[in-house]
Formats: sequence, C-alpha cells, structure tokens
Amino acid sequence: MKIEVFEMERMQSTWENVVEYDLSESGVLPVSLGELVEMGFDLDWALSTPLTYSQGNGTPELREALTKLYPGAGIDDIEVTNGTSEANFMVSLSLLKEADEFALEVPNYMQLWGVPRSLGAKVNKFHLRQDNDWEPDWEEFEQAVNPRTRLVYLSNPNNPTGSVLSRQAMERIVARCEEMEAYLIADEVYLGAEIHRERTPSFWGMSDRVIVTSGLSKAYGIPGVRIGWIVGPPEIVQECWTQHDSLTICPNKLSDAIARIAVEEENREALYSRGRALLQENLKITEDWVSGLGEGFSFRAPEAGAICFMRYPGDYPSVELCERIRDRQSTLIVPGSQLGMEGFLRIWLGARPEYLKEGLRRVQIELA
Repeated sequence: MKIEVFEMERMQSTWENVVEYDLSESGVLPVSLGELVEMGFDLDWALSTPLTYSQGNGTPELREALTKLYPGAGIDDIEVTNGTSEANFMVSLSLLKEADEFALEVPNYMQLWGVPRSLGAKVNKFHLRQDNDWEPDWEEFEQAVNPRTRLVYLSNPNNPTGSVLSRQAMERIVARCEEMEAYLIADEVYLGAEIHRERTPSFWGMSDRVIVTSGLSKAYGIPGVRIGWIVGPPEIVQECWTQHDSLTICPNKLSDAIARIAVEEENREALYSRGRALLQENLKITEDWVSGLGEGFSFRAPEAGAICFMRYPGDYPSVELCERIRDRQSTLIVPGSQLGMEGFLRIWLGARPEYLKEGLRRVQIELA
C-alpha cells in the first residue's frame, strides 16, 4: 500500500503558513480556546489532568453525545477519529480490496482519489453539473456505481461548490447503492454551515448501507483539535477500530474533552450561528467582488460551506494561475484542477471580513 501525493494538501501544507494571505482554507474562522472555556471547557481540569492515552474509539461520553446528532444510533455505531480525513481513510481501508471499484463524486476534496487506488481499487468518477445546480450527471453516476462497486463517496454539502443535494437526489443515490450492494460514505463535515438555507438533511438513517463521516473542522470552526467521527453499521465501525489500532491508536485526550463541549446542543448551535453570520457577510463581499471582475468570471453562490468555487475565462491552467498569485501577491488559493475540475478557483469565505477583502484585492490584481 503506497498512497500517491495528495496534491492539494501538499500544496497547502507547503505554503499556508508562509504566505501573507491564506485563502486556501475551507472552514469557518476557527474559535479560540478562550471561547471554548466560555462555553464550559474546564481549563483547570486540562491543566491538572495527566496526559494519558484516551479511549481508542473515543470516550463513551463523547460517543454518547454524538448519538444525539444521529437519531437511532447507539455508541457502538460511532467511532471517534483524528479528523474527518482519518474517518474517510479508515472506512476505505476497512472495506476496499484489490479489484474492487470505488465511485467518487467530483469536484470534491480529493483525499479519496489516492487512497482507494493505493488499495488496488479502480476509481470511477461521476461529475456534478454546474448547469444543473450542481446535481449529479446521472448517466455517469449509474456507470460509476455498478455491480463491481464496493464503496461510493460524496460530500454533502459539497466541497468545493457549496451545493446541497435535493431530497430526490439523495434518495436516488441511496437506492442505487442498495441495488448494487455498495456502501455510501456521506461526508457531512459541512452540515451546520448553511448560509441562508435551512439545515442540510443527513443521509443517516436512509439505509443500512450508509456510513456518515463528519467532524469539528468546518462548520464548528475547530480544525486544530483534529476530531472527527464515523457513524455506521456496528460491524463496519468495529472493523474501522481494528484499523485504528495500527494507525493513530486513539484521539487526543484533550481534544476528546473539547469535543464533548462543542457538540452539546447549546454550544453546537451557537457555533453554527457564529459561522452563519460570518458567511452571510463574506458571501456578500465575494459576490460584489466577482461582479467587478468582468466578463467570464462566475460562480453559483454556495448554499453551505465557506468556499467560493469560481469559474474564470480562458484556458490558462489553474495551477499556474494560482502559483502566479502566490508568488506575486503572497496569497494562496486552490486551483480547480486539484479538486477534479479545471477552469475554476477555490477561495476561502470563512476569514475575517477585512482579511478576506485584502486577499481578494490581491487576487484581483493577477486576474485583471
């Protein structure tokens, strides 16, 4: 098993702490530990507690708290991971074997392009179509999800488009997975980051072939604690724990404690509301900015999430364009080609408004 370079993550990890303006991020502006203390995190406990190993699959207290987000789930249906990316990785590692097929929604966060291939699986892509409100190309979808398909991955709300699947689309996806006896990973890490619309419905409970992954990185604005989770059939969750034992062993003890505070209903809703207010302000800033760029620049306003996925005119490669912006303006954004769709740029909407305005001003200089 050897995983190829994850181009977007390597680009971000190389440059995000070097540039003056990082607009490559994708979550809501992170909260501070002080803000979490105001929500009830016991700092005195954290300062005095021995830094031992935590429970390997997440403390019972945290898993019990998470069951309240997924009606009908018990603590044995949940495993806590080191971020949503580890959750996605462990599901793939647990279910895929050589000669299986894997269906991947694009554009997307492309972690699960390299991982299935490293396990010997064939990756079949199906595209979301901008001309159809970013719903799937159903002909491609049915070709990608076939009798040889073991696992299907999508993000809803989507990274990077910010689109949310209709109920009819969700039902069609689940029905196809059941028909082909494939499992579905529904990455719901942006659920709760809705900008103007109602809360995104979860895939949880639609089928016993649904596995939900999520975490604190995006809608909650707490990426640094690296807490994610898997919700699924107990036998699959148990197998993921088996893989976890040989990977990172357990979540961080302090992170588990922070997560217990964050997912409490009152705190969760406060964090979601904080993000919603920020994204509403920043979306207006970004819409005004795009409208001033001229002909050929466009984007469909995201329904959820902290991302502007913008089409630009011409056929200039997006990687080269982003490198030029980085080198000349010390500003980092993500090329669409690293998300499975050339001709687009991904720009962060979750920053402080003044930071966003200056970053956009710098980007515009190179787009003129």
